[in-house]
Amino acid sequence: MAEIHPSAVVESGAELAEDVFVGPFCHIMSGAIIGAGCRLESNVTVYGGTAIGRNNTFAQGSVIGGDPQDRKYKGEPTYLRIGDDNRIREYVTIHRATGEGNTTVIGNRCYLMAFVHIGHNCTLWDEITMANNVGVSGHVTVENMVTIGGMTGIHQFVRVGKVAMVGGMSRIVRDVPPYTLVEGMEQAVHDINAVGLRRIGVTQEARLALHKACKLLFKSQLGLRHAIEIVRREVRPTPEVEEMIEFLERLYRGKNGRGDQP
Repeated sequence: MAEIHPSAVVESGAELAEDVFVGPFCHIMSGAIIGAGCRLESNVTVYGGTAIGRNNTFAQGSVIGGDPQDRKYKGEPTYLRIGDDNRIREYVTIHRATGEGNTTVIGNRCYLMAFVHIGHNCTLWDEITMANNVGVSGHVTVENMVTIGGMTGIHQFVRVGKVAMVGGMSRIVRDVPPYTLVEGMEQAVHDINAVGLRRIGVTQEARLALHKACKLLFKSQLGLRHAIEIVRREVRPTPEVEEMIEFLERLYRGKNGRGDQP
């Protein structure tokens, strides 16, 4: 049987795996599904329409699967899906989607620190780290292994490419290219995320190619189309360089490829 503190409320219709821990003053609403090995510390609220995978931890005061903060929302059934092995810290809020049948998605092994907000219809892939007080607006996609510094705000419909690092107190109003280091109110691309790339095993030769591409694309003051042509001619076509070019070409065509991880 799940271990449920006497002060917690678990409504009829909620589904809890046998080894779930529910701490003091938690509220699990009907229609919520919580997988094996999950731990809800205290004062955690989980709304119906939320499906949570295995081995997730929710710290004090987090609110999971609440109604979307969207004027268009009219009470239609929507969902939140959370994967496995995530750490959700104090007072994090994650909202269900807006639009009947739509889903907000959190992947696996993400670490969301205190007071992070994930808005409606967002898609977070895997191994994402968000520091304290990050605010993510609706319809945002964050790809694998992204790190976002504290007190950063991300505008709706933005996409953050994989292994990017966003500095603290940044204002992100445009898509963030993969593998880059971005920071500030002007969202300046400073260089590649060399530390992150080393951690995932990208070779020095491949990092140098990506660094050269980054300089041409973001520091040369060339038009994007011209810069991409030069990169294709002059830079070794590593998988990382090709992915960056494809990401930018989608932007040039007015598409950011929003949606779930392939």
